Amino acid sequence: MRPSDQLDLLESACRVAPFAERLRSTLAFPLHSTGIEVLQMNVGRRCNMACKHCHVDAGPQHPEVMPRRIFQRCLTVAREGGIGTIDITGGAPEMNPVLREFITAAASPDRRLIVRTNLTILLEDGFRDYIDLYARNGVELVASFPDTHAAKADRLRGKGSFERSVTVLRMLNERGYGREGTGLVLDLMHNAAGAYIPAPQSALEGQYRERLLNDHGVFFSRLFCLTNCPVGRYLEFLTRTDNLCDYMHELSRAYNPAAARNVMCRTTLSVGWDGTLYDCDFNQMLQLPVNHGAPSHIDAFDLEKLRNREIVVNNHCYACTAGAGSSCQGSLEDGSLSA
Repeated sequence: MRPSDQLDLLESACRVAPFAERLRSTLAFPLHSTGIEVLQMNVGRRCNMACKHCHVDAGPQHPEVMPRRIFQRCLTVAREGGIGTIDITGGAPEMNPVLREFITAAASPDRRLIVRTNLTILLEDGFRDYIDLYARNGVELVASFPDTHAAKADRLRGKGSFERSVTVLRMLNERGYGREGTGLVLDLMHNAAGAYIPAPQSALEGQYRERLLNDHGVFFSRLFCLTNCPVGRYLEFLTRTDNLCDYMHELSRAYNPAAARNVMCRTTLSVGWDGTLYDCDFNQMLQLPVNHGAPSHIDAFDLEKLRNREIVVNNHCYACTAGAGSSCQGSLEDGSLSA
């Protein structure tokens, strides 16, 4: 589905109040950046998987990969702008051939370096060396692990994906990831398996720890809960199953002003594979670049303009502000809050 068609659906199909109006009603419009603490780099849409909940619509057929020049420009921007965290996502980031070189160059004691991995790629020929590369450079890993029940996880990610993911988690644990005292962070990312908002993060984390340890002998650092954003392949799923309107109304009813004030786009700048700048990875998939006078490409990076920019919003933003809130670092509030 084209980005313009997705926007049309989100804006008109379900008679949900425009997100900007909802922000205005709670004195939160317009949203402005409060600084750039995280530079999130989407290094390509190529992936060895085609998960049903993927907002990137990633898969093996995608040719888009970030070129070396954009990698280099991102690193320069992070160094000169004093940006303390580089967060690498995809697709499967490991399928970008420049990533190994970039990790070695970007690793620094005074900078957090995060890679979002689907785990299964680390079992494939040509990619198994990444575990040692990550460990040597102190890379923090955020691993997609949508459910502790194999059937639910496989329904989202493909048959056998759960067992392959558990195998990789054990390999990471053996290298020290997720173990206390090693400094090697292994966080897991939970996504709901259907058209509903996930349970509170703290409760789910306890369930994850118990089940993964007792059933599989697996350790991890933290659990993040991400509310599925109605973008990309997940939007197509909602439309195909006639769940879009119910889901959008559920998100709207659960709108939380406190979460709206803490959305990740206020401290994050997203870089597309071609260097285009966005307020978040979701806006990137809808082709909604930064606006309101801020430079829209990494080549024209202007720290002052970008750290004070107005955020571009649309109805998909309800996903980040529902209930306890949602971000790439998990819930925004400790427990669900009422609107």
